[in-house]
Amino acid sequence: MSIIICPGIHEPDLTESFKIGLLDMVSNGAIAYNPTNILLYPGKDVLVLSALHILEFLRVSVAHRRYHLTNSLESPIIFISFSAGVVGAIGAAHLWQLLGGRVKAFIAIDGWGVPLQGNFPIHRMSHDYFTHWSSCLLGSGQNNFYAEPAVDHLSIWKSPQTVQGCWVDSSIEIIPPKGRLTAAEFLLMLLKRYEAN
Repeated sequence: MSIIICPGIHEPDLTESFKIGLLDMVSNGAIAYNPTNILLYPGKDVLVLSALHILEFLRVSVAHRRYHLTNSLESPIIFISFSAGVVGAIGAAHLWQLLGGRVKAFIAIDGWGVPLQGNFPIHRMSHDYFTHWSSCLLGSGQNNFYAEPAVDHLSIWKSPQTVQGCWVDSSIEIIPPKGRLTAAEFLLMLLKRYEAN
């Protein structure tokens, strides 16, 4: 299984910080992904909005085994996208499936205003309750996260390990008993779930 990180339109050091945090989870054994299976889409500025550019990156990276992945299109992919990058990533996820690829899950971090639908699990993570509530009207999965107290938009991407919040199961509209955690812990919970299945 592979993870593709699709950043938004912001300074590259924010994405580097996010990637380092994800690699720390891998190196600490919290999740058992091979670091070479974590792909970082290199597009910048408006290219993060382009599903076709993200798809081409995936095609080259996965299908041609640039990252030593096996089973090319059959290797399931988890998309983790942020802000404007959610626009391109959701389109790329659908295109990947049309080509015969498997999307294991789609995680949108602060993809406010982006409609999310698909025949794969979708999760939203938001920097505040308003963004969570208003984004879920445009589609979300069962398990979502919002920061409480609210943080600025870029903080949830730059340092999810410091962002406290609530895990919400939208199917029952309550916060589970262990609903308080960090954004990084929520992300880790999702990755472990999909790693096991």
